[in-house]
Amino acid sequence: MQVQEYLEKHKLSRKIEEAVNAAVRAKAPDPVLYISNHMMRVVPSTIMKLKARQIIDSRGNPTVEVDLYTNKGMFRASVPSGASTGVYEAVELRDGDASKYLGKGVLKAVTSINEKISPILVDMDPIKQAEIDKAMIDLDNTENKGELGANAILAVSMAVCKAGAAAKDIPLYQHIADLSGNSNFVLPVPAFNIINGGKHAGNKLAFQEFMILPIGASSFGEAMQMGCETYHHLKAVIKEKYGIDACNVGDEGGFAPSISSSREGLDLIRDAIERAGYTGKIKIGMDVAASEFYKDEKYDLDFKTPDSSGEGIRTGEEMIVMYKELCSEYPIVSIEDPFDQDDWENTKTLTGTGICQVVGDDLLVTNPKRVSKAIEECTCNSLLLKVNQIGTVTEAIEAVKMAKDANWGVMASHRSGETEDCFIADLAVGLATGQIKTGAPCRSERLAKYNQLLRIEEDLGDKAVYAGENWRPTS
Repeated sequence: MQVQEYLEKHKLSRKIEEAVNAAVRAKAPDPVLYISNHMMRVVPSTIMKLKARQIIDSRGNPTVEVDLYTNKGMFRASVPSGASTGVYEAVELRDGDASKYLGKGVLKAVTSINEKISPILVDMDPIKQAEIDKAMIDLDNTENKGELGANAILAVSMAVCKAGAAAKDIPLYQHIADLSGNSNFVLPVPAFNIINGGKHAGNKLAFQEFMILPIGASSFGEAMQMGCETYHHLKAVIKEKYGIDACNVGDEGGFAPSISSSREGLDLIRDAIERAGYTGKIKIGMDVAASEFYKDEKYDLDFKTPDSSGEGIRTGEEMIVMYKELCSEYPIVSIEDPFDQDDWENTKTLTGTGICQVVGDDLLVTNPKRVSKAIEECTCNSLLLKVNQIGTVTEAIEAVKMAKDANWGVMASHRSGETEDCFIADLAVGLATGQIKTGAPCRSERLAKYNQLLRIEEDLGDKAVYAGENWRPTS
């Protein structure tokens, strides 16, 4: 849009004249600054342009980044990508050109933003998140966002959210709270992924993540301290038992020692917690990601071993027995995706035992339709919130509202392929999820989120509330 058209549309010529006259009456020592500040107050915030590009994520794969411009400035967002992905997730648009980035380029998604999304969003108000997200969903016009790409749509949706916060002159977490109707800010309990297995590591460990949750901390800052200290003690324990070579880390910063059983991993973590002096204050969580080793209606805990003997194969009933035993022997409070993404019955049975929080990730894919079904059938009792699974901020908020109305827990989550964007930190606080997992206290793309939470806690000051023992559910 040309400058004159913009001025006429928003009746700004008259407002500029008023600002100049006001500066004269006030005898402003810096008239330009006076007029600029005045105009910032009266000019409506509108999207002026978008520019997308291909950048690289933490696993060396391409992903989408977008710069969104309003009269308040430029707002940047980039999207993550998972290694362990559910078949019901919204679709990432990849180029499929094997000669470039092994087919994982995202230039098609970049084109979606620059040539298709940008024209329909120019002049829209970034405060109107739901309206903008709907416009993109309607433009895509597919069930799984496969036409434009969920990676394209989400990058824009996140950038819009940041621009909306700036338009209101408030922190991002406060704007997100406003969008959701939430009235309180809660610093979440961090679930640090300190041992990696599954698709996140090259060892034989079937379960994907072993996490520690500093529920007994009194603040998020103390929780970070407890997590970091336990992480360092774990490194010492692993070095003593398996040697320095076993201290390498996986995709999410957790250690990946050459172990093959869940009990080995849990023993290492329990020893580290004890050495750090936090027994009773730190609990354990696991992301099994069972869809990765589900075949022929059974679960192969030895799936990483070529031509395995079959000794690791378990039925759903045998897996439930194993989970019960582990929860009785270790301070486990949360298990994510204990069964395949379509194994609703065994998940429901485990949830019914009440032994721990049962989190739906691949099962739910942050999709309000699947969340609704799980609530109705009492399949699980906690939502893993991954915005890139559903593709817009608005739909993610809807899924969280549904989960909270059902008295579920909510855990905000990163992906294994991450960027330095710390959007989910503000999202967790604004939606008062009570829980967040964004990797080990290692690797900068993970620490970006944790460090943002430390800043938010500082910003809130006396109003800062740490979820702690009230980690689920948090209203």
